Amino acid sequence: MSTFIQGIDHVQLTGPKGCEDEARTFYVDKLGLNEIPKPESLRKNGGVWFQCGVQEIHIGVEEGFMPQKKAHPAFVVQNLHTFRQHLINVGVPTKEDTPIVGRERFFVQDPFGNRIEFLEYE
Repeated sequence: MSTFIQGIDHVQLTGPKGCEDEARTFYVDKLGLNEIPKPESLRKNGGVWFQCGVQEIHIGVEEGFMPQKKAHPAFVVQNLHTFRQHLINVGVPTKEDTPIVGRERFFVQDPFGNRIEFLEYE
């Protein structure tokens, strides 16, 4: 069978109604991503989108929002230790988890409680 899947376009995370400004503070000011405009047809739904390399992170508004505790995106980072210190300096708590050979990694929670992993290959 031929390979049809070529990559990931975006990862969708969710937040509660009215989360957009808090999402911008976290994803732009603290993580350093750039906000990108949502398509006009989707703006009525709320939420906000960010660029991450060639992929996108979409924060959608979800009725009855519950944060993702296990499912999560994992961002590849250069200078993981420096980036981790930056997050600590801007008030984002970090957490260790089970080591994986060949990868250094840690986790944070976004303002809505969604789990996010940052890793660097050794």
